[in-house]
Amino acid sequence: MFSRYLAPSLLALSVSFSAQAAEQALEIGYLPIMPAAQLFVSLGSGDLLPEGQVEPKLVQFQSGPALTQALIAGQLDVAYVGIGPALVAKAKEADVKVVASNIVEQVSVVAIGDLAAYLDADKPDFAAAVAKFTQEKGHKPKVASYPKGAVPEAALQYWLRNMLKVDPNVVEVIYQGEAQIQQALSNHAVDAAAILEPTVSQILQRQPDAKIVAHGGELFPNEPGSVLLVREGLIKSNPDLVQHLVNAHLRATAMLRDEPAKATPYVQKYVGGGRLPKDIVQAAIERSRDQFQPDPRKIIDGTVQLQDFQVSLGTLATKLDDVDSLFDIRFYEKAAP
Repeated sequence: MFSRYLAPSLLALSVSFSAQAAEQALEIGYLPIMPAAQLFVSLGSGDLLPEGQVEPKLVQFQSGPALTQALIAGQLDVAYVGIGPALVAKAKEADVKVVASNIVEQVSVVAIGDLAAYLDADKPDFAAAVAKFTQEKGHKPKVASYPKGAVPEAALQYWLRNMLKVDPNVVEVIYQGEAQIQQALSNHAVDAAAILEPTVSQILQRQPDAKIVAHGGELFPNEPGSVLLVREGLIKSNPDLVQHLVNAHLRATAMLRDEPAKATPYVQKYVGGGRLPKDIVQAAIERSRDQFQPDPRKIIDGTVQLQDFQVSLGTLATKLDDVDSLFDIRFYEKAAP
């Protein structure tokens, strides 16, 4: 008699657990910066998840290292994060895969104040301007950058060493977070910075003397930026959901490139704490148009180069031997036209 009722009971229990699992919210980690713009557009347009899916749990981080630790601890299902933290997480055996790229060649060097005055607006010679500044001011110019190991810091170092071919010690690099860099530029506590949008557009609008010294591929050709990262467990348990995320990612990229005015309010809600004026956010999107790149295949070689460079600097202690293992390009290949 007992055996007659055992199977239906277990079946009902199994169905109950399956339903609970299906109802669990997707946990998504992100930084409130322009390189995560596809997430903000997908959220704002209601396109991020399939219809009927439980609203995601958004987890905001203020730094890449903090997000990296969350990935290593298995605390996120999805992350919009820099390729540097993705490499570190994978090297430390986090079960993660890059399924799409967000943005490439995202870093700009902007000079202000006295240093900017020594630069020709049409063809700025940074090395000459630094030499003149140092001679006349009696000290090296200060250049703000993100913490060591961050992609913008790597791009700055690569530019100084490999593109300008100067001793990086000709400038004093100040390592700060996004908010601190903005404040330092506003207060003229530094003379230049290696920064991301929308800080670039913000500084250019608010400080008429500011000049872009170098941008994108001028600093680090083919430099990978932020990526869409997912758990391997999610790929195995729900590949259709991962495919939807990538499809939405491509649609968001198309909006950012082709309809910046439409994308602006979605991005404005998250970037800069939602306090930036729409015109600055739209200018940042438009200035980044050619950098929004969703194809993960196009950043694999650049990721290898970036990792090797950071290892040579000593800013990346853990190296991923097989960089290809970080990428799963199947979803993009299925989604791409």
